[in-house]
Amino acid sequence: MIPVFDGHNDFLLRLFHAPNDRETIWLKGEGKGHLDLPRMQKGGFVGGFFAIYIPSPHIEGGLDTEALMDAPPYDIPLGALIGTEAAQPVALAKAGHLLWMERTGTLAICRSVSDIRSAIKAGKIAAILHLEGAEAIGEDLDALHLWHAIGLRSLGPVWSRPTVFGHGVPFRFPAAPDTGPGLTDAGKRLVKECNRLKIMLDLSHLNEKGFDDIAALTDAPLVATHSNAYAVTPSTRNLTDRQLDVIRQTDGLVGLNFATIFLREDGRKSTFNGWDPVLRHLDHLIEKLGEDRVGFGSDFDGAAVPADIGDVAGLPRLIDALRAHGYGETLLRKIALENWMAVLERTWKE
Repeated sequence: MIPVFDGHNDFLLRLFHAPNDRETIWLKGEGKGHLDLPRMQKGGFVGGFFAIYIPSPHIEGGLDTEALMDAPPYDIPLGALIGTEAAQPVALAKAGHLLWMERTGTLAICRSVSDIRSAIKAGKIAAILHLEGAEAIGEDLDALHLWHAIGLRSLGPVWSRPTVFGHGVPFRFPAAPDTGPGLTDAGKRLVKECNRLKIMLDLSHLNEKGFDDIAALTDAPLVATHSNAYAVTPSTRNLTDRQLDVIRQTDGLVGLNFATIFLREDGRKSTFNGWDPVLRHLDHLIEKLGEDRVGFGSDFDGAAVPADIGDVAGLPRLIDALRAHGYGETLLRKIALENWMAVLERTWKE
């Protein structure tokens, strides 16, 4: 079985909503969602980025996004900026769940590629602590240093709603990612401090002007942990060929997002059978980026995924489909694991 390291999951959101059941959800599995320890082990999932995301009340409070996203065109309204005081308790609670997972002895929070390889060798899930949206950090950046001390090694300045650092793309289809202004002055300071601390910057939710601002400022490879190709699916969340060219020039990486809404050419959220949309995106990303700059960024537990993947236990089916499509064993191992290790070494300067 080819081991898989994944660019993005929202498992901590499940634990946040059911904290009293976390032992069952993580260690035993409850037959829900996409991830738990038994299914990870079955699917060859050896590690990935565990996202800390602050839910949007207007979405989780009753807006029928499921119906809207399954009837394009759509334009999902974004919530207002969430302040640091409101965000920090939620973010710290999710970090607490990840630290609890580490205390069970089944997972290790990793701060280096050597940590990741050691965890995999020990049979533990290798976890990178990631902030999906920097609401839990104030403009003075003091909290960034606190999070770094906890173990933060990857950060997206925004989810889709704005933060004090920049602007995300809305859930809009069809539409281009050029949807608003670039980074704020605080956002530019955040980029520089993340570079200094060797915290990876994630571009997956950032709008095009913010993308360009980071490209102009950073000294690290450009990485989009869970994004697809705009040329195949014209969603604001997907990357244009120009953006892919910029990522290639910096020796960065894009993690293929399994979310149906960003895979289907028609932009619908409904699941599908077969592999054609997955193959179209992955072929395009490899064509534009090269074989050394593409990985997986599943969005497990954060999105609907293709029926033939189903959940993390379906990763071997995905690998088999790529093999049948003509991808050789060396390329499969690069996409599944080694490309992530290489870009993290370049980013963390190991």
